[in-house]
Amino acid sequence: MRRETQNLLLLLLGGALLKIALGGTYLRYVKPSLLPWLVLSGVVMIGLGAFAILRDVRAGGAADHHEHASRSPWLLLLPVCAIFLVAPPALGSDSVTRDRVAAPPPPPTESLFPELPAEQAPLLSMSEFVTRVIWDDSGALNGRTVRLQGFVVHPAPNATQLARMRINCCAADAAPVKVDLAGPAAGQVTGLPADTWIEVTGTLRPGSATDANGRVPTVDITTVRPIPTPQDTYEY
Repeated sequence: MRRETQNLLLLLLGGALLKIALGGTYLRYVKPSLLPWLVLSGVVMIGLGAFAILRDVRAGGAADHHEHASRSPWLLLLPVCAIFLVAPPALGSDSVTRDRVAAPPPPPTESLFPELPAEQAPLLSMSEFVTRVIWDDSGALNGRTVRLQGFVVHPAPNATQLARMRINCCAADAAPVKVDLAGPAAGQVTGLPADTWIEVTGTLRPGSATDANGRVPTVDITTVRPIPTPQDTYEY
């Protein structure tokens, strides 16, 4: 591959990185705190490519222009095409159903949880809810009505779950956080397509999260409300 072509590919890679960073689609791959590093990486790649091109132009063509035998640099086109032509969605129900055993969130750094919000049905993240179920022995969730938001998963016929994907760094380490849905309004979710985003209101079924079911709690829900897909679909 000619050096001019390699420099152009470097520019394209940097531009592609800036495109996903500034366009917001980076949230499908990494957590928000990594945005500055993505922007910096894209700027550096564009700067290096532009510097190399200007250097060759100033050299008046004296730089090496012969063909190299190796074709491996052309592989740089693959991530460029993937970013510009293909926009993979955020991880969803397929990732949950492939992971039959839920990976519980890590234990809290302190033994005591803060009190639940005083409102009648506070909105909790899926991660906080499942973490409290597994690690909080106070029983604060027993009989307490809460709201949860996530996407619909159908792990088996006549079975429905609500789930979110939780990541520590990027989509590569994502793990599902999920609850089984039961109760009066569970039938409203059964007919919904997988990956439909909803908000449910319900109460924990005490003792439902066991080692046998991968520590997946059951929530008896009373209401179901469709919601728009959030811009950032992951929890952290």
